[in-house]
Amino acid sequence: MSGRLFARYAYPPNELGYCGPPDPKALVDAGAPGARAEDLVSVARRFSGAWPYLELIASSNGIADPLDVRVVEAYWVGSDLLEGIPATSLLDAIGNHPDSGLGGGSQLREAAMAGGVAHHSFHVFAVYPWLALLRSGKREPAMTVLERCRIRWGRVEAVEGANVSVRSRPLGFDGRDLILLDERSEQACWSVDGVGFVERLVPGDSVSLHWGWVCDRLEPDALAHLEHFTARSLHAVNTTAVAS
Repeated sequence: MSGRLFARYAYPPNELGYCGPPDPKALVDAGAPGARAEDLVSVARRFSGAWPYLELIASSNGIADPLDVRVVEAYWVGSDLLEGIPATSLLDAIGNHPDSGLGGGSQLREAAMAGGVAHHSFHVFAVYPWLALLRSGKREPAMTVLERCRIRWGRVEAVEGANVSVRSRPLGFDGRDLILLDERSEQACWSVDGVGFVERLVPGDSVSLHWGWVCDRLEPDALAHLEHFTARSLHAVNTTAVAS
């Protein structure tokens, strides 16, 4: 189960060539039922953005396996496992990441101390340099990557073959801060060439999305966690000063 959950969220950027091994099929195979645990670990370690957080969440909560389903869900969606992790531990875990984060280490530290957590949204908003680029006036591709790379939530409106129409709140930028805008409809896929992660979607289902894919069906608690930790990450990065 943990392998399939990790694959659900890691596959969309991997399929686009943004992270992980060069062959997306390796991730799908490693996360398939009956696959060897060591194969999944080998593949998951190649997701350099996610792996340090998984290790941090696991070690901070006394969980031996970074790919334990509780750990994987906490990183991508959010859970109470994130609440007790000190900001200093978060900074230690990502201190060697190759991206500068908000244009400099001091701003990354500022964001972590303002409520940053070991959640995928914090990595997207704070560790990657896209917000700093937005603030400098370079809107694209920064805005598109920030919106598509974060895990977002939505409500299924219609299912049309391998595609779905989802009602969701897009990310916006007001000239200084990242904000959530009013709901609008977007198109996403749930299956391509036999690869898919959610079955029997129906209008009204709450789902999570990563890039152009539906990753999972969200129960009410999971939806609440994703909304909460996204808002927390937005608050953390929006408190940082604009670089002069």
